[in-house]
Amino acid sequence: MSLVKPHGSDVLLPLLLEGEALVAELARAQSLKKVVISSRESGDLIMLGIGGFTPLTGFMGHADWLSVCTTMQMTNGLFWPIPITLSTTPKTADTITIGEDVALVDSDSGEIMGTMTVTEKYSIDKDLECREIFRTNDIAHPGVKMVMEQGDVNLAGPVKVLSQGEFPTKYADTYMTPAQTRELFEAKGWKTIAAFQTRNPMHRSHEYLAKIAIEICDGVMVHSLLGALKPGDIPAEVRQEAISVLIDKYFVKNTVVQSGYPLDMRYAGPREALLHALFRQNYGCSHLIVGRDHAGVGEYYGPFDAQTIFEQIPAGALQTQPLKIDWTFWCNACGGMASTKTCPHTPADRVLVSGTKLRKALSEGEAVADNFSRPEVLEVLRKYYASLEEHEKVKVELTGHSAK
Repeated sequence: MSLVKPHGSDVLLPLLLEGEALVAELARAQSLKKVVISSRESGDLIMLGIGGFTPLTGFMGHADWLSVCTTMQMTNGLFWPIPITLSTTPKTADTITIGEDVALVDSDSGEIMGTMTVTEKYSIDKDLECREIFRTNDIAHPGVKMVMEQGDVNLAGPVKVLSQGEFPTKYADTYMTPAQTRELFEAKGWKTIAAFQTRNPMHRSHEYLAKIAIEICDGVMVHSLLGALKPGDIPAEVRQEAISVLIDKYFVKNTVVQSGYPLDMRYAGPREALLHALFRQNYGCSHLIVGRDHAGVGEYYGPFDAQTIFEQIPAGALQTQPLKIDWTFWCNACGGMASTKTCPHTPADRVLVSGTKLRKALSEGEAVADNFSRPEVLEVLRKYYASLEEHEKVKVELTGHSAK
């Protein structure tokens, strides 16, 4: 038995140039027309570069965009749950001719991240994309807001990736490419690996989920999102420190790998859970832990919609399979962590744990019980919140499933 194959391919297909080819393309890119790309698009480009989006070769055209939105597959039949697109303004698009090469420039750093041969220019129905991908067109949804604010013209075409941005240096201790995680898993002799997706520090419920996975897999990869989040979420470097101390103190050695990936959060709930499974397959993971409200926000999705969507896709669409785990909580009567499948007691005995509840308590200086989060983790998080200036503090609201 070996690791799962990359999605839609026998091998990883990274688009990141190296060596002389990189030097030459960087020099050529200086003279090309510049297209500024958003943080989300820059993260997608890096994933194309490192093979995280194998087997894609670039940003999608109109036919693939529409097919992915409405059928979750590309026109060639490849399963893909969320469109990978690049947008710009009509003014910029008018200056570009079909077949022209352009340089893709990160909006924050100004760095040239890649080049693209433009094969298509097209507009999209943004309302359709939001309804299909996010199940809403409510502008209060952060993913909807992102789509509605993007440029009105999409550019499609194959890319050459020139940079991984700040991720390899800023997160040198944890950032790994799919090739690197696969090499690490093979060195450890692991064949079955469960990915634990997180944009939060790990509280007791997260710890419990990971330990359930360790019981049935060779190991767990705690895979943190390193890209942009919504206001009030905890920065990646703080999360990484909190996760590191938890792994060090409360997990058996050589059962957990901590890593990170360069995407921004889309908050697309069920569709994003499918994308999470897809690119974890490229990273070499056989399973994805899917708990309550995976990749959700507010009340836009049911607590287990991200689990049931795996039952709605064609058989064989993904090799990486979901580990579906029910509501988990601390039960005072059981005296430990449990789930609705294992605990016979009443809701009055249960302490429901969520990342939002934890952020709210810490941001407001409230006490947090040991049955909610480990003390070593709380120490890291309290230090972060104490360092915030008043204008940096964001009020955390309990909405949706986090309020229950």
